[in-house]
Order: sequence, then structure tokens, then C-alpha cells
Amino acid sequence: MLAALGAFLIWGLAPLYFRAIGSVPPFEIVAHRMLWSALFLAALIAVLPSTGGFARVRGVLAQPRLVGLLGFTALLTGSNWLVFIWAIDAGRLLEASLGYFINPLVSVALGALFLGERLRPLQALAVAIACAGVAWRVWQLGGLPWIPLFLAGTFGLYGLLRKRAPVEAVSGLFIETLLVAPLALGWLLWLQHQGSLSFGSGAHTDWLLALTGILTAVPLMLFAIGARRLPLATVGFLQYIAPSLNFVVAVWLFREPFDTTQLIGFALIWLALALYSADLVRAARGRR
Repeated sequence: MLAALGAFLIWGLAPLYFRAIGSVPPFEIVAHRMLWSALFLAALIAVLPSTGGFARVRGVLAQPRLVGLLGFTALLTGSNWLVFIWAIDAGRLLEASLGYFINPLVSVALGALFLGERLRPLQALAVAIACAGVAWRVWQLGGLPWIPLFLAGTFGLYGLLRKRAPVEAVSGLFIETLLVAPLALGWLLWLQHQGSLSFGSGAHTDWLLALTGILTAVPLMLFAIGARRLPLATVGFLQYIAPSLNFVVAVWLFREPFDTTQLIGFALIWLALALYSADLVRAARGRR
């Protein structure tokens, strides 16, 4: 429980951290997240016997199809990080939080489409109401709310693919970061060549950028620990902590505008999540 709570609290309060390095362009922040995460995870694998060591990593790297899958999931997480950080920098954290509210329902829909999982009546109703909430935002904006849809879609697809990938959490995350590390390093070297690299401009910024590796890896590992040991219904409730904190930070700390039309859209999503949570609890009681 403490591990899962820690993960969602870190994710919920992460916008405060990224706002503190708001002078750094989002592409550079994501590149640093990839590189420093790879180094941090390599150190963990070397020190912690429970991860299986580098022998397990070599075993995964010997499977080309699995490596290709992990390369694709790495691109999904990287693009998700990029849009989330860009949204914070652009003053659109409220829209990003909506994406993570939608995400559980997107995961349910993806499971029905690609894994043949049948939607229970309450789940189907929750997905329908969530679609109504998105449709309301489309009508109000005059176009697709691309930030929440992109964040929910990429994270939901990432969860679907990682569920089917037979690889341990820490090793899988290390390989993902390792596969995209050359791209991140190349981007940073190009910025250095152009004279626009933020890293090295001051100790404060340098430390914050280096610590993005820990900020990235630690909550993912805590989530993996909690998800393996807690009932699905409990994890389902806890996952709303992160977008709820994002919502609070956006409205009360970052002072992003929040009007009645936005409230209606959020209310529809919250109603869908309430139905989804009620279905999780009922299903868990039925299994017991």
C-alpha cells in the first residue's frame, strides 16, 4: 500500500518539479530523463540481486521480437513524457490531468478491443459516459482535445503492450531507456553543438536535470511493487490520486482557468470513474 501510494503521490506532484526547471525546453528534459534513468537503473540492477542482474537483461536482449516491442513501448513513454512536460510548460496541466483521469477507461476499452475481454455492463456504461465527456470538450473547443487523448492513448497502449511482454519490471524499464538512450544522447550533443544546451548553465539546473532519472524510475518501481501485491480494485482507486493532485496543482497553485464548461466535461469523466470503481469493487467481492 505504501509503495503504491508513494508512486501516485510522486506522479501527482511531479508538475511542481518540472515547473522548477521550466527554463529548460521539454525535449531536453525528456532526453535527460532517458539518460539519467538508464544510469540509475543500471546501478540498481548491479546492486540488487532481486532484479536478476545483467544476466536477465542479456537474456531479454537475445530475443529480437521482445527487444522490438520494448523499443516501441519506450517511444510511447518518451512521447507521453514529452507532451506532459510540454503541457506543464504551456500552462495546460488541467488538460493533462483529464488525460490521466480518462486513462483507466481507455485501458478497459483497449482490453476489450485487443485482448477479447468482455465489458461488464457498468464498465460499458462508464466508457460511454467518458466518451460523452470527451464529445462535450470537442463541442466546446471546436476540435479534438488532443492533449488528454494523446496522454490517455499512449499510456493505455503502453500498459497493454507491457502486460503482454514477458519481462520483469526493472529489467524491462532499463532496456527501454537503454534503447532510446542513443537518441537522447544525440539530441543533447546536437544542442551542445548549437550552443543551446541548458545542462551546465548552473548547479541548480544541473542537479534538477540529473535527478529526473530518479524521479522517473522510482515511482515506476514502487508502482510495480504495489500492483503485484494489492487487489486490482485497490489499485483502481489509488490511481486517481495522481490526476487529482495534478488537478489541484493546476487550479489552485498554477492558477489555470477553470470555467463551468470545463467543469461539465470533468464531471462526466468523474461520473464514469465512479461507475468504473463501483464495478471494480463489486467484481472483487464476487471473486472473494
